[in-house]
Amino acid sequence: MFMPDAPCIEKNYHMTDLDKPSTVLKKRARAIINLLRRAYPQTRTLLNHSNPLELLIATILSAQCTDKKVNEITGPLFEKYTDVTDFARANQSVLEQEIRPTGFYRNKAAHIIATATIILDTYNGRVPNRMQDLVKLPGVARKTANIVLAGAFHIADGIAVDTHVKRLAGRMGLSTNTIPDKIEQDLMALLSKSFWLDTNFVLVNHGRATCPARKPRCTLCVIRHLCPYTPS
Repeated sequence: MFMPDAPCIEKNYHMTDLDKPSTVLKKRARAIINLLRRAYPQTRTLLNHSNPLELLIATILSAQCTDKKVNEITGPLFEKYTDVTDFARANQSVLEQEIRPTGFYRNKAAHIIATATIILDTYNGRVPNRMQDLVKLPGVARKTANIVLAGAFHIADGIAVDTHVKRLAGRMGLSTNTIPDKIEQDLMALLSKSFWLDTNFVLVNHGRATCPARKPRCTLCVIRHLCPYTPS
């Protein structure tokens, strides 16, 4: 794993700077993401997909479920349901059983069928590539929409905040908020738009590899000189 040669920014920041991001805090945030980009160059979602619809379905399924489990389910699922029409016409009780291991399967199945129907009827069978359209779909909030926009269309409209991003943003001192939408606003205020596309991906990768919820491996961390977190 890439390790920095030497600290590049001193820890002379204060959490109160978050009310109005200071120049120092913005520089630290950019330095963190740049180092993580070098440590995790393959900045893409780990959800297997071959088109925007598959990524949308996989992201809906990923709520309260690991990407690994979702990928196990979507392999055979995408072989059976090959397009939006297949999902729109799916038998809900059958689909429920097919996605049951992902949890909350009844709601997810209902959302998938309803979303596919709307895409078919309103968007000519194509997944929309605008935030305002995506968030109108059942089961799709800003996090899912951001992942689809970034992963399928390479559009930076925001920063997806999942459990990993929420945890790391707090530990790194980039946000004091606990509500995902507010954390997203904090990150967007700290980072220019050129960072938005891969911020979620590099933070997720770092969260899994080095900074898990329990027992973070701080001695191996490539941004330890920029992070205020102290393990208890």
